[in-house]
Amino acid sequence: MRAIFRQELEQLGDHLIEMSRLVASAVDAAAKSLKTADLGLAEKVVDDDEKINELERTVDDLCISLLARQQPVATDLRIVVTGLMMSTTLERMGDLARHVAYVARGRYPRTACSDELARLVNKMGDQASTMAKLVMTLMESRDLAEAARIESEDDRLDSLHREVFTRVLNPEYEMERQELIDAILLARFLERFGDHCVSLARRTSFLVTGDLSNSVALPLEEDASDPHAR
Repeated sequence: MRAIFRQELEQLGDHLIEMSRLVASAVDAAAKSLKTADLGLAEKVVDDDEKINELERTVDDLCISLLARQQPVATDLRIVVTGLMMSTTLERMGDLARHVAYVARGRYPRTACSDELARLVNKMGDQASTMAKLVMTLMESRDLAEAARIESEDDRLDSLHREVFTRVLNPEYEMERQELIDAILLARFLERFGDHCVSLARRTSFLVTGDLSNSVALPLEEDASDPHAR
């Protein structure tokens, strides 16, 4: 019975790693579709999001089953409860990547932003992709040096986020109203994606150490639906 429990815990970890791989692929493709106005790539991100959603449901069902049948305690309980929270975070990250793809799709054959705004938003997309790959590595290795690096990379993403808002609030910078809306939405989606990466890094730290002092999860508000989803 204990051997089966161990196998199921390993299966839980494998599902979370696979979710992180899908999320990393999604945000990377969404960032590229935004940069190049690649309609096919944007559509693929939207379609593939269901794979992430399905894995979240699988993880949730497995965790609930483990709690009900095995009544885990101590470290085992920490693994199961943390797995539940991680699957929710990863699913929301997939949604944010999909939102970015919606914007890219909605502006085809043009790009959503131009000139300096495009440069900043594309840098945010690249940075989000970098962070997602670090999350994937962290979940595979549980190396807390990677967790610290994710927090450091998030500072760069936050800095780019502030640059976008400085630009759109500059009265001397002329832009179409739609571009203004898109830039604000994209900056918000990508900045929030980074926050979720940090949340996963801190939860992994808690999973490894059991120490809550540096692993308090960031508040996870409901991500607003993208008006471009229509």
